[in-house]
Amino acid sequence: MAKDMTKGTPWKLILFFTIPILIGNVFQQFYNMADTIIVGRFVNIDALAAVGTTGPALFLILGFAIGMTGGFGIIAAQRFGANDEEGVRYSVATSIILCGIITVVLTFVSMLTANTLLKAMNTPDNIMKEAHLYLMIMYAGTGAIIYYNMIASILRALGDSKTPLYFLILSSLMNILLDLALIIIFHMGVAGAAIATVVSQLCSALLCTLYTARKYKILSLKMHHFKMNKWLITTHLRIGIPMAIQSSITALGVMILQAALNVFGSDVIAAYTAANKVEAIIMQIFNSLGLTMATYCGQNMGAHQIDRIKQGIRSSTAMSLIGSGIGICINVFFGGFLTGLFMNEVNVEILDYAQQYLNIVAVFYPPLALLFLYRNVLQGVGESLFPMLGGVTEFVARLLVIFTLPSMLGYVGVCLASPVAWLATAILLFVRYLVWAKKLPDEKEIAEDFT
Repeated sequence: MAKDMTKGTPWKLILFFTIPILIGNVFQQFYNMADTIIVGRFVNIDALAAVGTTGPALFLILGFAIGMTGGFGIIAAQRFGANDEEGVRYSVATSIILCGIITVVLTFVSMLTANTLLKAMNTPDNIMKEAHLYLMIMYAGTGAIIYYNMIASILRALGDSKTPLYFLILSSLMNILLDLALIIIFHMGVAGAAIATVVSQLCSALLCTLYTARKYKILSLKMHHFKMNKWLITTHLRIGIPMAIQSSITALGVMILQAALNVFGSDVIAAYTAANKVEAIIMQIFNSLGLTMATYCGQNMGAHQIDRIKQGIRSSTAMSLIGSGIGICINVFFGGFLTGLFMNEVNVEILDYAQQYLNIVAVFYPPLALLFLYRNVLQGVGESLFPMLGGVTEFVARLLVIFTLPSMLGYVGVCLASPVAWLATAILLFVRYLVWAKKLPDEKEIAEDFT
């Protein structure tokens, strides 16, 4: 059901909109977690490391696509907040056209460069073959990931955070069943894990499309909505491209981090992979609240309710800090148990490496929470430059740490790379928000005309 976030108590709207997104994002993480757990338990540690080492390369391509679709959704949210139904339809049609073009380009480029990316990350020879196979299948399914994220961003723009959740739960269960069948019964190894992920994601997108086509009249598109319009395309790309670039710049930093990590060998890679999956679950608290605020700010920006935006930001800041406290407790007290789920036999050395990483990053969860929050806030109000500069800041900070601290601190230096990058970026984005809040844009500047 569509939800108008320009009316009602801000903190209640934000909280109850966030909860379904959080549950959905956690289930989406189960795609990769199911792959990792089943591969780690029913294949071997090298296979676990192979799947884990592809993460940054996947993030580089898929992060670009997800950032782009998120930007397109902000335009639709602004039109919905302005009660411009035709504007919403034109925005959705433009998103479909651009996503189709992006899918073709990204699939071709990613599959062509997969082997080069893995070599650039110093992928160990003993896991190179399986890593390449897993990455190629995932890249071949780029369209499925773009398709689902486009649908989800459109629904969130309309204030519906529940519908994507229902289909994600269904597809997550499907992914687990396919993983078990393809890996345990058919012995397909990492290839089975990748195929299960792509097929499940595609099913989720198709079912979501069929449901929303019947439920939402506002999404009933006609041929004239798909007419190529230079102004519409430019407007969407103006928001979408900086968000996509920001994600890709962040991914480049993570790739360099993975390259620094890979020189420590398969055991350390496996430990980092398992710990990273735990961290990814915690991140969904911050990511979900950020996505909510992008929609909340987008709709209220379209309705020109600046004071309401600021009120919502105060409430969401408190929620972010509470969420970071929960994340710290999970890392410190349950990190060892959770990382142990990824192994068929307990390896004390690997568990120690994993817990060490989780303890270090836990300290930096508060700035990470604020990073997600203020990045999405700025994107929601139409500020595309500083979120992109935030990506550059994150990249530079991570790079500086990688080329200095590991030589002095070893593995601990690698573990500090992302936390330091989070802190630097959070400071930049928070300062930019304060400047924006003091110098509010004129209503004429924030009003969009789709006619």
